[in-house]
Amino acid sequence: MKPFEELLKTSSEAHGHLCPGQVVGVRMALLGCKLIGLDEPTSREQIKKLIVFVEMDRCTGDAVAHVTGVKLGRRSLKFMDYGIMAATFVNLETGRAYRILSTEESREIAPFYAPEIIEKRKQQLEAYKRMPDSVLFRVQEVDISLSEFDLPGPTHRKTRCSRCGQVVRDGREVVIGHLSLCKPCAEGAYFTNAREVSWQNMNWSPEQRRDFPTMTEYSKNFFHDSLSSP
Repeated sequence: MKPFEELLKTSSEAHGHLCPGQVVGVRMALLGCKLIGLDEPTSREQIKKLIVFVEMDRCTGDAVAHVTGVKLGRRSLKFMDYGIMAATFVNLETGRAYRILSTEESREIAPFYAPEIIEKRKQQLEAYKRMPDSVLFRVQEVDISLSEFDLPGPTHRKTRCSRCGQVVRDGREVVIGHLSLCKPCAEGAYFTNAREVSWQNMNWSPEQRRDFPTMTEYSKNFFHDSLSSP
């Protein structure tokens, strides 16, 4: 692993600013990777062995992702919206997993570790650099049950929602009776009153060829072909 200060610098640059949460996140990732036996988690050999569950949408989460290299698009970053300053690090090869939690006590005792600093935010930032892992964190060895639908790699299953027709990937559908539904249809969604709209320059694409049909042209052709077919 790269040195702590170097990781903190690059993580803060990627995040946009340096803050106490960045310090906690970098240290959390360093400890997590150490516990599961990965010393270069962003390397090609080790990135495929790692899954991280992040329980907060705060600065700490960005730092954990930066240090470990996990990403939503790789399916190696799992976001659990618990509102807890914690992350769980899983070695897929060995099955070992550790959940690391930032202690609330570390906030309270920050003045003891950086007494020369008066301003609270700067004091916490410096104190979190100095605290032993045993003060800054609690660690739990945990069991993680992962199915084929949770693992990195190609889509294992696609299911079409019986109500809205949207394709749902990797077993995330909800089965109610004989219906397979997407979660918005089954449980409600974070949005309401969804309305299909058109927008200005809707036929734009980064690379265009004149022989490619627009969606309007495609729909007309599809409708015509459907009527013409026996």
